[in-house]
Amino acid sequence: MGQPVVHFEIMGRDLAALQTFYGGLFGWEIDTSNPMGYGLVDRAANLSKEGVGIGGGIGQAPEGYAGHVTFYVAVPDVEAALQQAEGLGGTRMMGPEQVTGELVIGLFSDPEGRVVGLTNGG
Repeated sequence: MGQPVVHFEIMGRDLAALQTFYGGLFGWEIDTSNPMGYGLVDRAANLSKEGVGIGGGIGQAPEGYAGHVTFYVAVPDVEAALQQAEGLGGTRMMGPEQVTGELVIGLFSDPEGRVVGLTNGG
């Protein structure tokens, strides 16, 4: 299968409302015990009865940005993948950016404007 999807992200203007909505709708346990209040949806805590699923997060969008729903794909080199996306007609939105420790992320939009994330899995 190539590179796997490893994380989803929901970003929006009203963080508390989004966390309440998705937590209630899907029964997700959301951990906001971090300085940014980024709601982590832990894969292990939220597995379906079939044992499938991926982890993700629900966060606050920057001022003036409506937000997005996207997925993150694990790649060996975020910069190389962003360059390849650009070469295939995508547009770099951000990154690569080192988030914590060795975790690096980037975002691009596909040729029709959909947001896709990249991570080294750090």
